[in-house]
Amino acid sequence: MEELEQKLEYGTYDATIARSAVLEKELLLSPKKFRVLTGDRPTGSLHVGHLFGSLQNRVRLQNLGVPIFIVIADYQVLTDRDSFESISQNVRQLTIDYLAAGLDPDSGHTFIFPHSHIPELNQLLLPFLTLVTNAELDRNPTVKEEILAAGNTRINAGMYTYPVHQAADILFCKANLVPVGKDQIPHLELTRVIARRFNERFAGTESLFPEPHPLLSESPLILGLDGGQKMSKSRNNAIMLGATEDETVNLIKRAKSDPDRTITYDPTNRPEVANLLLLCSLCSGRSPEEIAQEIGDAGAGRLKQQLSESLNEYLRPLRARRRELEKEPEYIRSVLLKGIAASREVAQQTLAQVRKAMNMEI
Repeated sequence: MEELEQKLEYGTYDATIARSAVLEKELLLSPKKFRVLTGDRPTGSLHVGHLFGSLQNRVRLQNLGVPIFIVIADYQVLTDRDSFESISQNVRQLTIDYLAAGLDPDSGHTFIFPHSHIPELNQLLLPFLTLVTNAELDRNPTVKEEILAAGNTRINAGMYTYPVHQAADILFCKANLVPVGKDQIPHLELTRVIARRFNERFAGTESLFPEPHPLLSESPLILGLDGGQKMSKSRNNAIMLGATEDETVNLIKRAKSDPDRTITYDPTNRPEVANLLLLCSLCSGRSPEEIAQEIGDAGAGRLKQQLSESLNEYLRPLRARRRELEKEPEYIRSVLLKGIAASREVAQQTLAQVRKAMNMEI
């Protein structure tokens, strides 16, 4: 293990950018050779940052014909939160957001499932834990950041082993492509190492698990309405996808800007104004610079008015679909049951192969 441990170097950002560019070309040519795993924790409904940062990319991959497994990571909510009463409701709300954004479980290659309903997936956690050391988990920068963000003085083992559980999420379906942000690269590098070590230790000449590649989204970071942090419901700086148009207008009115009346797109020196312009751009398809030039010295009030109008218009079809789905709880349940059935079938096949590789068949 010491010799293997020396191989683990958390992935570099530049290398990931270069590889992502190659993968994008391959996706267009041969989408079926990839299998994607992605997902979210069910801590509440999704917001505008999720839509532009990840949901639209998932829909794009789906529409290319890539098989995509979407895990609702309900177990992971328990790692840094005391509350569990709303998990079931949040799972349903996430599913509604997914469907309203364009993810289609009837496509035949999009599967939405809650983590806790795939017991075979979780059985992979034990052998995977034997392939990493405590020192490697200690060094994982993402775990350190999440522990600090949680603000807990007592860290449970679920939080500590979270990257290994995430490896099980990815490898149970043999995903070879995982859309990630910059902060998730270390988690995925550990998954790649676990796959490699399992193959070397147990699988011999026949590799059982692929080493999944990160796919960096081109979607920019969406700041919250405070202009200083990533958009997040927990930071109270988000516009939820299910918000009404009036709620959206009122939230944007309170968004932070700056005293300079002339509107310019300058992300470095004017991040709050730049973020509002970026959101306008994402809704309209026009560049932030063009929008800024058009508003000129009309000030932040005009910018916020334009953003309110653009965002409400952009979200109108999604919100209408969302209201329809809210009235169909049995359909939402059927989507999850269908995703669970398909995912369990895959997980059972993988677990059988794992048992065989580890000489645990009876």
